[in-house]
Amino acid sequence: MMLSTTRVFPSISRLAPVQRCILQHLSTRNISIHRLSGSIGAEIHDVDLAQDLPENPGLVRELRESLLEHKVIFFRNQNLEPDSFLNFASHFGKPIEYPFVRGLDNFPAIIQVFKQEHETVNFGGVWHSDTSYFDQPPMGSILLAKDIPPYGGDTLFANQYAAYEALSDGLKHTLSTLNGVNTSAKADVSKTREDRVRDSGNANANTNYEAIHPVVRTHPETGRKALYVNTAHTARFEGWTEDESAPLLQYLFTHQVKPEFTCRFRWDVGSIAFWDNRCAQHYPVNDYHGFRRRMLRITLAGDKPV
Repeated sequence: MMLSTTRVFPSISRLAPVQRCILQHLSTRNISIHRLSGSIGAEIHDVDLAQDLPENPGLVRELRESLLEHKVIFFRNQNLEPDSFLNFASHFGKPIEYPFVRGLDNFPAIIQVFKQEHETVNFGGVWHSDTSYFDQPPMGSILLAKDIPPYGGDTLFANQYAAYEALSDGLKHTLSTLNGVNTSAKADVSKTREDRVRDSGNANANTNYEAIHPVVRTHPETGRKALYVNTAHTARFEGWTEDESAPLLQYLFTHQVKPEFTCRFRWDVGSIAFWDNRCAQHYPVNDYHGFRRRMLRITLAGDKPV
């Protein structure tokens, strides 16, 4: 089912000249939005990201609103070069460098996320929110497909608003008092970086990062509450031991990626995924051994979770 979004503005003739000028500058053509699931994810059609954004700030606003509504948005047939990819990302936030892997020459904020034919471990191959071990984790990440396997290599996304809202009132109350200790050193995810650190690690490749964040965070733009723990980076609750934390954390890790909270995206060359890291988790499926998969990724600066 294809859903077309259309902005409705007041009659231009009723506006003052300055307002009329602003409105005409912000207006945009219609875009088509196709939801991928009942909980999260939508494909955006009828947009050329290389050509349309620089001339149309209203389109930027619509895309941001779509991101806030759907938690992750997808585009197809966007064969962007690094400069145009960076320009697209810069309309939505400040690109920042990834802490462990060098970026592209002349584009340090763009890293390659890839698995080579002979490798068996995929980069970031576990459910996670990006770099939640930072004091200010990113607001979002953007992934652009350059080489894809003939099958497999899909990415799953999970809605953390829905995961929180499905909890009982009693558990919500308990979690409201807890903070999570997030670290870059958990073994399940650190081993997924080893191949890339080995061939393109930067000066910080062996640094361990740690940050404490609320287990339930309030989204700074929507005001909605979302679970903010993840199996890749959350080691324990603040003031608790890892053994004490493990049963409840394991329950949350399993709960927050239930199928009804997720969507699955199949990549083509030129596909883009742009997710809101504050309320969505993702998981790249590692089911394409013997084939190459190469993506470009940009991460956008965020703020401290509250």
